[in-house]
Amino acid sequence: MDSKVLNYLALAKKGRLVELGEEPVGAVARALKAHLIIVAGDASDHTWRRAKSFAAGTDQQCIRLDCTKEEMGFVVGRQSLAIAAITDVQLALALVNGLGQPEKYKACLEVLNEKAVKAKKRQAEAKAHQKNIRKGKKK
Repeated sequence: MDSKVLNYLALAKKGRLVELGEEPVGAVARALKAHLIIVAGDASDHTWRRAKSFAAGTDQQCIRLDCTKEEMGFVVGRQSLAIAAITDVQLALALVNGLGQPEKYKACLEVLNEKAVKAKKRQAEAKAHQKNIRKGKKK
């Protein structure tokens, strides 16, 4: 497994931009805040089906990594971790890009790119709004 992807997962944990475990992932997915649900490669088929059901009917993406539960758990400070949800769109996009297989994850990348552009536009609008509040809009 590429350590770059695991480093993104560790970074998400430090920045509190990830939910770990089946119950928290389900809760954040139902709230439509999960941009990317990742499942360990050696996780059970039941866990994979649950992850797919969390993302079903929404634009939340679900991928299965080539790492083990122990590897995923190690980078976040646990014994093992089978499922996690990234709640930041930029970090989710970076993680999928870090996988290095753009043809395999083409649909996922398209959705995340679109969401990232929208998020960046919203941030710029909020910044402009704050500037207008502080200084007043010039005519």
